[in-house]
Amino acid sequence: MARIPKETVDQIIHLADIVEVVGDFVTLKRKGQNMWACCPFHHEKSPSFSVAPAKGLYKCFGCGKAGGVVQFIMDIEGTSYVEALKHLAKKYGIDIQEEEKTPEEQLVQNEKDSQFIVSNWAKDHYQKLLHETEEGESIGLSYLMQRGLNQTTIKTFELGYSLDQWDDLLKAAQKQGYEAKYLEKTGLTIVREDDPNRRYDRFRGRVMFPIHNVSGRVIGFGARTLKANDKTAKYLNSPESEIYHKSDVLYGLYQARQPIRTEDVCYLVEGYLDVLSLHQGGIKNVVASSGTSLTESQIRLIGRYTDNVTVLYDGDAAGIRASLRGIDMLLEGALNVRVVLFPDGDDPDSYIRKVGDQRFKDYLEKNSQDFISFKTRIVSQEAAHDPVKKAEAIRDVLQSIAKVPDPIKRQVFLQQTSTTFGIDEQVLITEYNKLVKKDSQRAAPGAGSSGSSGAPRSYSSPKPASQPSQTGSSAEEEAEMAMYGATPDDFAAAGGTAGAADEDLEPVPDVLQACEREVLRLLVLYAAQPLTEDMAVAQYLFGQLEETTIQTPIYADLLHLCRQELEEGRWPDVRTFIQHGRADIRSMVSDLATEKYELSPNWSTHQIYVPREIDQLQQACDNAILRLNKVNVQRELSIRLEALRHPMDELALLETLHTIKLLKKMDDELGNMLGTVIPRGAM
Repeated sequence: MARIPKETVDQIIHLADIVEVVGDFVTLKRKGQNMWACCPFHHEKSPSFSVAPAKGLYKCFGCGKAGGVVQFIMDIEGTSYVEALKHLAKKYGIDIQEEEKTPEEQLVQNEKDSQFIVSNWAKDHYQKLLHETEEGESIGLSYLMQRGLNQTTIKTFELGYSLDQWDDLLKAAQKQGYEAKYLEKTGLTIVREDDPNRRYDRFRGRVMFPIHNVSGRVIGFGARTLKANDKTAKYLNSPESEIYHKSDVLYGLYQARQPIRTEDVCYLVEGYLDVLSLHQGGIKNVVASSGTSLTESQIRLIGRYTDNVTVLYDGDAAGIRASLRGIDMLLEGALNVRVVLFPDGDDPDSYIRKVGDQRFKDYLEKNSQDFISFKTRIVSQEAAHDPVKKAEAIRDVLQSIAKVPDPIKRQVFLQQTSTTFGIDEQVLITEYNKLVKKDSQRAAPGAGSSGSSGAPRSYSSPKPASQPSQTGSSAEEEAEMAMYGATPDDFAAAGGTAGAADEDLEPVPDVLQACEREVLRLLVLYAAQPLTEDMAVAQYLFGQLEETTIQTPIYADLLHLCRQELEEGRWPDVRTFIQHGRADIRSMVSDLATEKYELSPNWSTHQIYVPREIDQLQQACDNAILRLNKVNVQRELSIRLEALRHPMDELALLETLHTIKLLKKMDDELGNMLGTVIPRGAM
């Protein structure tokens, strides 16, 4: 894989001004030291989106989006880390000379580039045929108009038409000098089986729907026949190629990216015309799975832009039952799933054309319901008078609930299911845990499982919802990190915890997390600030932490990165960490470095002087270390007190009692040093 040299990355980050970059998308107004605007990622009336020029950070205190200049481009454009760097390089006129590729890598890249080029040319050719030929206008354009589509929609989605001829595209491509092999690789032409020297067009006499990737490049086509008695399939798609993988694509996502972010919900439909009609009707945050079953890649794509999905079903009962299984994957992907069911015989396209734009929107709002409630109602109606079917229906719903990662949501859904089926909640929980145990055993190593992470979660032991992310990099992030020669394994080998499985980590109490967070916040923000003539904040904090183990994995990773910076002769710095290859590190540092409120400069004009944290760093550092030590002592004390509940010999009992006495004394001393007795959980 080609890599962008680190020197070029550093140059891009150094030159990219976050105020200029963000200002390309929103209007910023200065208030105090920071700039403010209404957030570009969600609807709001009062500005809660802040940009801190001095730190190179942005933060929305409404939706939580935060990061540096590269992260902003990733969020606003939905691009990868590397694509965001290239975007900024182009803006600031920086020439990216990627490190030399191997001949094999260069060949692969050339092949892909050629396929992109010929696909884009084919799109232009089909558009021209739709608007500038008699057949295209009378058949293709006439059909689109009959379906209620206007010229703006046709242009936005770059729709076209393929002539009802065997080799129109082939001849036009050869005339333009395109190589036949790229027409074949993209599936635009087909080689005859009985004569390898003869080729013909795949798409003939069809309306053409170009399929774009998230960057807007054409990667394939969907095509609908307009012949009434055609024996071929009504819809025909491009075959898989080096640039088109249907399981990784959602139709309309390129056009819907920003509306999905703004509305904070994605409407998921089945077909091309559903997307086109809803987009034209003002519902622009809509994408289609194009008739294929949902895949994990498609779900991750949606998750880039929103956590909320509303699936729009037609009224076909058989189709609904078949689709229920696919929606479990949305739940497993940590998305909030709602459902809208249309009257029998209608799909989103036909219904919006029947009732009009506003009534359609009203219908969505009135009839939207969460998926678990929807599924519970559907299966309970089917099994209403059959006890055996009812039992199976309950298990079916429990399997879906088990896919929900959030323990609080699972509890609510279990309560709802209990009410709907009229069954005692405790009985339901018992059955739920049986299913969890059964599936966990099936997913265990050596049990024939593929190692999927989708095993249901036990209801009795949910992971704290407030705990910072403990997982490592995703597959996409690993690829991005590889652009710089780094991998999660490299990071783990150096002392980090990236890639550790959740099952191997004990939950960290919230109060301990808060204390560890405060120490890391001071370290990241004030590392180079002097406390004495020969000691800075970073040196002081590391000295105090020599015998302390940070329990929260992401804070431990960040502490390790800070130590690395010091060892290499640099002070830990916010601007460095917000460009890190790991998204969770970028997000955490952004959160540590941003504050919702800042002191007004007008206070001093009224002779009111409020002490600043930077002027009291010694006290802040001392208090942070003392609080962390106190919580750790209290934690150890709790463990020893718990041990007293279990049988032990006399010697062990005496040792435990002695340790408890020492820990209580330490706890009291730390409380006195802090000037207060801090009750557990109060911090």
